[in-house]
Amino acid sequence: MTVRRLLALPLLGVLLTGCGIRPTEVPTDFGAAPSRVPCSLAGPDVATQSSRGVPVQVFLLCGASLVALDRTVRVPEGTPDARRRVIVAQGLLDQLAASPSAAERSAGYTTYVPGGLDVSGPGPKDPEDTLRLSAAPSRLTPYALAQLVCTLSDSAATEDDGSVILGGPRSGPLRRYECTDDVRDRPGTTRPPSTEVTG
Repeated sequence: MTVRRLLALPLLGVLLTGCGIRPTEVPTDFGAAPSRVPCSLAGPDVATQSSRGVPVQVFLLCGASLVALDRTVRVPEGTPDARRRVIVAQGLLDQLAASPSAAERSAGYTTYVPGGLDVSGPGPKDPEDTLRLSAAPSRLTPYALAQLVCTLSDSAATEDDGSVILGGPRSGPLRRYECTDDVRDRPGTTRPPSTEVTG
């Protein structure tokens, strides 16, 4: 009985060896793994490099949050401060409403700010740092309002205190808006905090 078992062992080994996975001739090279990180640009955008003017930043949507991108706004030399603020604000609105460049789109950037949005300075009884839009801020989508508030509140168009006073056309009500971390992180669900401006 023992001799039979010893003779069966080599046969069992041969059978087990034949049950392995055989090498395949099918090519399995699918190329290198994707290297582009979402919301990350390889280098300065050519369109941004080609223009000269006041360096600014605009906030575009990428993924689920707002991300700042470098831009420039042209302001004529010798422009008075009050007029300069409006020119910068209009330039920022125009850039927010423009389609992102091909490189930015491929990295995942987009914008919700509508085209044709105009901005003007304060009315007769408004605070001097007021910016009035051609559409009431309350009529903008949460994404568009977040983009506008975060872009304008951190620009030469405001008093550099992290907030911006916005209103609609003519003599509509004014509110002071702030761009917070929550707004930048969740612009679709978190509206910029605001307080009514009186007097």
